[in-house]
Amino acid sequence: MNAPAEMAAVDTHAIQAMDSANYMHPFTDTKELASKGARVIVKGEGIFVWDSEGKKILDGMSGLWCVNVGYGRTELAEAAYKQMTVLPYYNSFFNTTNVPAVELAKAIVSVAPEGFHHVFFTGSGSEGNDTIFRMVRRYWDLKGQPQKKTLIARNNAYHGSTVCGASLGGMTYMHAQGDLPIPGIAHIEQPYYFEHGQGMTEEAFGIKAAGWLEEKILAIGADKVAAFIGEPVQGAGGVIIPPMSYWPEIQRICKKYDVLLASDEVICGFGRTGQWFGCQTFGYQPDLITFAKGVSSGYLPLGGVLVGDRVAQVLIEQGGDFNHGFTYSGHPAACAVALENIAILKRENLVTRIRDDVGPYFKEKFEALTDHPLVGIANAKGLMGGLLLVRNKATLQRFGSDKGIGMVCRGHMFGNGMIMRHVGDRMIIAPPFVITRAQIDDMFALIRKCLDATLEDVKARGWL
Repeated sequence: MNAPAEMAAVDTHAIQAMDSANYMHPFTDTKELASKGARVIVKGEGIFVWDSEGKKILDGMSGLWCVNVGYGRTELAEAAYKQMTVLPYYNSFFNTTNVPAVELAKAIVSVAPEGFHHVFFTGSGSEGNDTIFRMVRRYWDLKGQPQKKTLIARNNAYHGSTVCGASLGGMTYMHAQGDLPIPGIAHIEQPYYFEHGQGMTEEAFGIKAAGWLEEKILAIGADKVAAFIGEPVQGAGGVIIPPMSYWPEIQRICKKYDVLLASDEVICGFGRTGQWFGCQTFGYQPDLITFAKGVSSGYLPLGGVLVGDRVAQVLIEQGGDFNHGFTYSGHPAACAVALENIAILKRENLVTRIRDDVGPYFKEKFEALTDHPLVGIANAKGLMGGLLLVRNKATLQRFGSDKGIGMVCRGHMFGNGMIMRHVGDRMIIAPPFVITRAQIDDMFALIRKCLDATLEDVKARGWL
C-alpha cells in the first residue's frame, strides 16, 4: 500500500534542518540526531504511519503506548473541534468547573474498579505521579501522622520525567542527571523473573519479590512509610510482567503496615491488559491510580489520578485547600476527546476484545518467537509483550551491553517498516487495540523478517 493520496508533499531535508536548528527532542542525543536528521512522520491511519518519504510503517508501539483506538479517528477530531468552538479552555481553579471535565470524571469512575468515585485531572502521567506524591503526604498530614512521608518504588520502573516522577522511577541513568532521587523516596528490586528468580517457580518468586517491600518498610520504619507505587507491568523498563502471586502479596503487605498502594496505570489503564485497569488483571485493589495516554488515545494531552474512597474521604471531610493543581487540569477540549475515546472503547468492545480475542491470539504469536535463534524469552499480557535477545539460546547468555543489540534490532525494524522499541537487550511492543488477527499475522511475519536480518547482521559483525 502506498502513502495516502491526500498526504501533502514534504521537503524532508528542509524539515530536518529546521528540526536540528530549533527543536530539542526528549531522551535524545541532540548532537547525534543533528548529524543524521530526524525521521519525519507526516500521516497516520489505523495501525500505520507514513514518513515524509512515503514509507509506510506498522506502528507496533501505538505512538508511545497511547494511540489505542488507532490513527485517523474523525470522531475524536470532531469532538475536539466541537468543544473548541463552544469553550476551548477554562481553568478549574477558583470554585469553577466545566461540563466536559465533570462528564469525563463520571465516565472514568463508571469503568474504574470498585471503591473509586473521584478524579483529579492533570496534563500528563508525570504530573499524575507528582500529584500522588503530594496527595499521599497531604493524606497522612490530615490523619495526624506527618512523619509518614517516604514513598517506595522499584528499580527499573518509569514514573515520568519531572523531578518527582524521575525520582519515583528507578532508572539510574535518569538519576545520574540532576542529582536524583529527591529525599523521601526509596527503591526495591523489580520482580524480573529472568534476572532474580531462576531456579524458583514463578509463584514462589512472586512472593519473594513482594517480600522485598516488607523488608524495606521494616528498614525505614512503618511509621515513616507513606505509600508504595508500581506499574502493574513495567512498561518502559522492558515489559516486565510479574508473576500472578506478586501483586496480591504486595497488597497484603501494604495493609499489614498501613501503607497506601498506588497503581501507575499510565500504560496499562483503559484496556491494555484486557481489563479497564491493570490492577483488575493482576488482582489487587489500590488506593490511587495514575492514568494518562489511553484515556484520550493520545489525541490530546490528558492525565490524572483516580482517588480511592479511603483517601478522598479524608481530603474532603477534613477540609482545607489541597495546594496543588495545573493550568490545564480538566481542559475542556482534552476532556471532550477523552469522553469520545471512552465511548469508542465501549462501542467497539475493544477492551473485552483484547481479553477474549486479539489478546490471546497476540500472546500465542508473540511467545512463539522463542523458536527464533536470537530470542531467549518472550512474554506477553493483553496487547503488550517483551522479548529478550540472547547470544546463546541454550544458556540464555546475553550480548554484552557494549554491543547495543537492541539498537541494532530496532534499526532493522524501522528499515523494514516495523516499529518495536528496544530497552537494552529487550524488544518490546504494544500495538493499537484496533489491530485485527490478519494484521497480527502480517506484523509477526514482518517481525520475524527483522529478527532474521538482525541475526545476519550480528553474524557479520562477529558477535556469534
